[in-house]
Amino acid sequence: MASIETNTPRLTRRSFLGGAAGLTFAVALGPKGFVLISPAHAAARENQIGAWVRIMPDNQITIVTPAAEMGQGSMTGVPIALAEELDADWDKVTLEMAPAEPEVYGYVSWGGRKSMGIYGSRAVMMYFDQMRIAGAQVRKVLLDAAAEKWGVDSAELTTEPSVVVHKASGRHMSYGEIAAFAETPSTMPEVTKADLKPKSEFRLIGKAVPRRDIPAKVNGSAQYSIDVRLPGMVYASTVHSPVQLGRPQRWNDDEIRSMKGVIDVVPLEHGVAVVAESFEQVLAARKALEVVWAEGALAQGYDSDAALMSSYETIAGDGNAVSETVGGKGDVEAAFANAAKVYKASFRSDYGYHAQMEPLNAVARFNANDGTLEVWEGTQAPGSSRQRLAQALGLDTAKVIHHQQYLGGGFGRRSINDYTIEAALIARATQRPVKMIWTREEDLAYGMFRPQALQCLEAALDDKGRVAGWRHCVIGDGGGLIYSGIKLDKYYPIPNQKIEQRGTSHGIRLKHWRAVAHPFNVFAIEGLV
Repeated sequence: MASIETNTPRLTRRSFLGGAAGLTFAVALGPKGFVLISPAHAAARENQIGAWVRIMPDNQITIVTPAAEMGQGSMTGVPIALAEELDADWDKVTLEMAPAEPEVYGYVSWGGRKSMGIYGSRAVMMYFDQMRIAGAQVRKVLLDAAAEKWGVDSAELTTEPSVVVHKASGRHMSYGEIAAFAETPSTMPEVTKADLKPKSEFRLIGKAVPRRDIPAKVNGSAQYSIDVRLPGMVYASTVHSPVQLGRPQRWNDDEIRSMKGVIDVVPLEHGVAVVAESFEQVLAARKALEVVWAEGALAQGYDSDAALMSSYETIAGDGNAVSETVGGKGDVEAAFANAAKVYKASFRSDYGYHAQMEPLNAVARFNANDGTLEVWEGTQAPGSSRQRLAQALGLDTAKVIHHQQYLGGGFGRRSINDYTIEAALIARATQRPVKMIWTREEDLAYGMFRPQALQCLEAALDDKGRVAGWRHCVIGDGGGLIYSGIKLDKYYPIPNQKIEQRGTSHGIRLKHWRAVAHPFNVFAIEGLV
């Protein structure tokens, strides 16, 4: 079975494009995403290109995969789309993780921005067509090269997995054999969606193809960031404020520094990190650390139960409360004024903890000689993580070298990298490679939660029992995080609707969690229906 490379040195454009003999296809940023170009053209576009696929004379094919793998299978699902149109022998395909370069490997996201973010079940959806077109382009290059070699028209040729076939003469040639003599054309062949395979010809897509990440996860060779070991590496863990976004004021610094194995005590914006030779020593020092926290954090004194059960109800009933209409149509007031019957219901949803299996962790190494930062982490958004790290340390993004790893669960939590930034800051402060690990208790206490919310719904029925009017007001902290999934039109053609959100702020850190508000808003809608 073919493999996936996770324990190899960092893949770079230069190393991939300048590797051993074979056919290499680069990718450049086009107006609708990436486009394939030749390595010759790639040399002139160093900041806009990257490697995507290489075919070697031994018939091995390497495909670069941009999708973070956190158990959902996108590391197989995304590149298999390219392999399908290439008609590649999947057992001869090796996958390599893409560098954290969204300008090259990203899909076109909101507002035309390039992103490598894997969340919202977007991986296959966003990359699917682009990967298929790229695979079809490479296949056409192989067909044209074989046709020229044999002196026949390329229209006479077909492909079997990793083999070009000329049925009229019975000749066949492997992709590897073609790669030994062919050159990537200066201009890639034009391919559109109309040129792609019909579903009836799929060999891989929609078939029972074993996932590539499973064997390594079963035999223990899969590398997560928590598995990374570097020479001279030390360990760190942060004690954060018991009140979210609180700041440390003073702590028993001398006592902690005198403990066995402790190397440093590093103050951070919202916590104090202990650094030691072993993680066991870190845990002992954490337990002994006594921090006095500054007063004044917004979340101080906040009672989530009271907010959900009382203050949110007050906001819902306040006709003068600040609100934002996020959807609606028709004359809602008239529908309710003329209603034969009105149904009302309220639904409450609490904060949601991500509970990813692998503890939050990252490894960082800072090189003071050249000012580079190197990080190993499993992240849902490698491009964004790299940018945030550069910003936090005041570096140029080019100075941040990012090694993507497997993710032991994400669910939205690993789309933000606060723990990786802590590792980087400590690595620079101590001048040692650092593995930062948040304990499970720390992650739960200082988490970034799915927002809690109150949904207040009303349905107005006309004299024939039809739903003529609909009101849905969602109250909570988090802005757009609390009203996703709230619109009805796709499922219920209600003529008069008003959908609004009323916000409040508690100083609690919030983040995407499994489609965020869709579960509780859709549950409320279906509950009233």
